Amino acid sequence: MKKNIFIRNAGIFLLFGAPSIFAFAAVVLIPFLVGLYLTFTNWDVRMTSSSFIGLANYSKVFHDSVFLTQLWFTVKYALCTVLISNIVAFFIALALTRGVKGEKWLRTGFFTPNLIGGIVLGYLWQTLFSQVLPYLGNKYGWALFQSSWLTDTDTAFWALVIATAWQLVGYLMLIYIAGFSGVPNDVLEAASMDGANNATILRRIILPLSIPAIVISIFISISRSFLAYDINLALTKGGPFHSTEMASYHIVQKAFLSNQFGTGQAEAVVLFAVIALLALTQSYLLKKLEVES
Repeated sequence: MKKNIFIRNAGIFLLFGAPSIFAFAAVVLIPFLVGLYLTFTNWDVRMTSSSFIGLANYSKVFHDSVFLTQLWFTVKYALCTVLISNIVAFFIALALTRGVKGEKWLRTGFFTPNLIGGIVLGYLWQTLFSQVLPYLGNKYGWALFQSSWLTDTDTAFWALVIATAWQLVGYLMLIYIAGFSGVPNDVLEAASMDGANNATILRRIILPLSIPAIVISIFISISRSFLAYDINLALTKGGPFHSTEMASYHIVQKAFLSNQFGTGQAEAVVLFAVIALLALTQSYLLKKLEVES
């Protein structure tokens, strides 16, 4: 009897779980393991064989000043993008859960940029920063926009941040709206009747009860910011003077253009470790706040 139940359960699991497991293994697990193996070899697409070279590729990574500079640039870019996109998305979601007229249309409008591909998005913002804003700046005397942001090392950084945050806000907004829906209305009404103002309600009730949504939103924005490649390629192409090349952009250049697959894959592993460390750290710290609250 137990054997029949086990066989039936195994059959049900294989029927529903096997396709997902196969897809995960084929798309994520196996490529990751193969890529990890390549970091210990001198594999080259032009070679018919490769040899094991140990940690030589990782040594090259940590002695590559260009990659380390671009990794630090990526950290700054991700930090600014995560902060801006989450703060804006949080307050938009807060406003759109207060019975604003036409809020469904507004939600759709804010979410639409997330549906635009990174290449298309990059070219749209490139036109905006290179042609539209300089035209308006010169016409109306706006000094900030009189020259293209993409020709200056400092403003090109903020152009990348703004474009990425603009794309992320709509998606994060939906997560925050889902988080706010879990805040009991009777608790908010009781706090209001007790004399708590909007700022107090936000700080003492809404924020603590929205920690799960905040954790998910920051995790998603961190991973998407660090792995940004298409918008970097379309908007700035790493310029001006290679000042906006991000780590993922450098990895692709190293692996596929310079044909150094082992070193490029080692850089990808280092980038993955940085993302995992930051994402898990923020998740741990915010989860502690959730427990304490």
